[in-house]
Amino acid sequence: MKNRIIKYLKRVLASIGILFLLFVVMDFIFPLRTKIPYSTIIHAKDSTVLHSFLSADEKWRMFTNLNEITPQLRKTIVFKEDKYFYYHFGINPVAICRAAFNNVISGKRTSGASTITMQVVRLLKPKKRTYLNKFVEMFRAFQLEWHFSKNEILQMYLNLVPYGGNIEGVKAAALLYFNKPVQALSLAEITALTIIPNQPNTLRPGRNNEIFITQRNKWIKRFYENDLFDKQTIEDAINEPFNGERRDAPKHAPHFSYLIKGKNTQQSIVYTHLNYEMQKKIEQLTLNYIKGLKQYNINNAAVLVVDNKSGQVISYVGSADFHSIEDAGQVDGIQAIRSPGSTLKPLLYAVAFEKGIITPKMTINDVRININGYRPENYDGHFNGKITAEFALANSLNVPAVKLLNEVGFDDFMDYLESLGFRKIESNRKKLGLSVILGGCGTSLAELTTMYYTYANNGIYRPLAWQCSDTSKLEIRVLSEASVFMTTEILLKLKRPDLPLHWQNAAHLPKVAWKTGTSYGHKDAWSIGYNKQFTIGVWVGNFSAEGAHLLSGANSAAPLLFNIFNAIDYNIQQPWFKPPKSIDFRIVCNESGLPPNYFCTNTSADYFIAGKSPARKCTHLKTVLISPDSTISYCTSCVPISGYVKAEYPNYSQEIISYLDENMIKYSKVPAHNIMCERIFKEDAPVITSPITGVDYYVNQQDSSEIMLACQAAANVDSVYWYINDKFYATVSPELPIFFIPKTVSTKISCADDKGRSTNVTITAKFISF
Repeated sequence: MKNRIIKYLKRVLASIGILFLLFVVMDFIFPLRTKIPYSTIIHAKDSTVLHSFLSADEKWRMFTNLNEITPQLRKTIVFKEDKYFYYHFGINPVAICRAAFNNVISGKRTSGASTITMQVVRLLKPKKRTYLNKFVEMFRAFQLEWHFSKNEILQMYLNLVPYGGNIEGVKAAALLYFNKPVQALSLAEITALTIIPNQPNTLRPGRNNEIFITQRNKWIKRFYENDLFDKQTIEDAINEPFNGERRDAPKHAPHFSYLIKGKNTQQSIVYTHLNYEMQKKIEQLTLNYIKGLKQYNINNAAVLVVDNKSGQVISYVGSADFHSIEDAGQVDGIQAIRSPGSTLKPLLYAVAFEKGIITPKMTINDVRININGYRPENYDGHFNGKITAEFALANSLNVPAVKLLNEVGFDDFMDYLESLGFRKIESNRKKLGLSVILGGCGTSLAELTTMYYTYANNGIYRPLAWQCSDTSKLEIRVLSEASVFMTTEILLKLKRPDLPLHWQNAAHLPKVAWKTGTSYGHKDAWSIGYNKQFTIGVWVGNFSAEGAHLLSGANSAAPLLFNIFNAIDYNIQQPWFKPPKSIDFRIVCNESGLPPNYFCTNTSADYFIAGKSPARKCTHLKTVLISPDSTISYCTSCVPISGYVKAEYPNYSQEIISYLDENMIKYSKVPAHNIMCERIFKEDAPVITSPITGVDYYVNQQDSSEIMLACQAAANVDSVYWYINDKFYATVSPELPIFFIPKTVSTKISCADDKGRSTNVTITAKFISF
């Protein structure tokens, strides 16, 4: 008998082993497919759902994490759907036998025996309910139990269970019916949701809520009868009113959400740093602000806010109204490529400080210039003569910026832009020139705000953190702390033309360093500012690229910038940027911005970078040998043995002298040179400023295109003589331009002064007709 039992047990064990091996082989041949397409959900920093997108199969199916499945939810679902879920291996033999017996007795299907695991199999791949498919379902249930834990299977069930229409999964149901996250559902709400899967197409919250309450309370009482929850919890659940209804999916921060979704095509849940409350506030501020500008045909705006401590994007407003079809509200103004106007100028001055070319109080000549045929003008069409670098930047003057870029070096400056992530500029580098500093290029609000964030970060470039998964440790020292600090101090000044008119005496003007910009044709208005806490970028304009006469950075974008700073940072006591150890003060002459010489009497303090900033002494005056009556000047070749005196005169460059003369500004002129002097100074020959030698000029034969002749001559020159191809053309005063029409392809142009000194240039004319 004993041997017989042992033999029987061996057969049983062998059979089980064979079945197990068969299962393993079948599992290998017919693998279980559990890939589920989920909706993409974008979360704010506080886990608020900002935006949700339909899954690839057009379902509201939102992924539920294990930590979102509360004990109440787990207990309720398991009790209602599969009491022995944690005890069986995918199928419940007792339930199967009971169901089979009942179905045979009644002659029809009266009860099922599906476990939660079997329901997951059916939800993963729905099939017609037949006995054959039931066996397949049981096999797949074994596979699920083999490959996944019980909690993971429950998680799959809660992600796939239908809740009516195209809503699947408890997370989507909680959000779309109760506007709550799963973990915030009450027992009453959880119970109500468990009813829907039984009749997902007929039971819909908001339509037949009385049926919901009746069914809900019936199940709640069953929970009490089976000691699932205490009496007080049950009473609270029964007395809780039912307010479920079909709600729209969250669609906050749409531009930002679409951007993040594009960065995460395979992610179902994306957590970001966006501050939900701040986002709502700035969206409303932007919308209200643009409503006030629509009367001037200014219809849109974009705002980007960065937390300076972390580099996190905390607010992102791509347009004033995403839903406005008329104003193309779905265009993302933060990523759109636009002309930056003057917003790149602070970088140029910081680079110039870095290279030791200038300091804030060093002087720059703001006069008419011509650099290889490029003649920039200031925004107001006027020139200011000799000014300081800080005045030039604070007033956003174009001419000094172009001159400074030429001195810094175009290629060097482009390298700085590339290191700051200006991708469009980088790709168009070979097409760009000196006009890039005035907005002759394309960039985005995102790139510009990143650049100003670099200033707030003491010259260290870090990529912005758009989402929580952006954990790049990349840090590039682009600018020194000293050069950034000097630039910041200039951008902090209030005495400047881009301070909005109604903010000039405002008591609540925020303490920020800021810069404005206006693109050519009044198509784009910019204002970007920063303090220790935030960097905020603002763009105002029309997505149609239509200009508006009253559109400007100062009066269109800067007020919104200040409003936002006051809305999110008002009365918050933040420390300001401190001077780094590498920067120091020195006394400089106000006439040149250089260390004073013996003749300098008007001085002030200026920042400088030791070992980099220019250390040469001021030369704003020069000693000239003149006759006692101050009518004749001498050089070392013609100075008499006696009968002369030494005098100090302004040491103006030729371009400043031309500016003063052209504008009839009085100054102390050096007396005319001794007419008996036989020495000719080649260095004082006239400088032809237009046209430029070696440049091709296009001439329209139909409208008689003229080319300007202009020069800069020495102070003691009264007349200059122009020659075309060695033939006399005209006599004029040095400061007066004249014009001529080229007749030949190659033209030689000569300019001689009344002292016999001359200069030549040769140009090429290309004749065209339209």
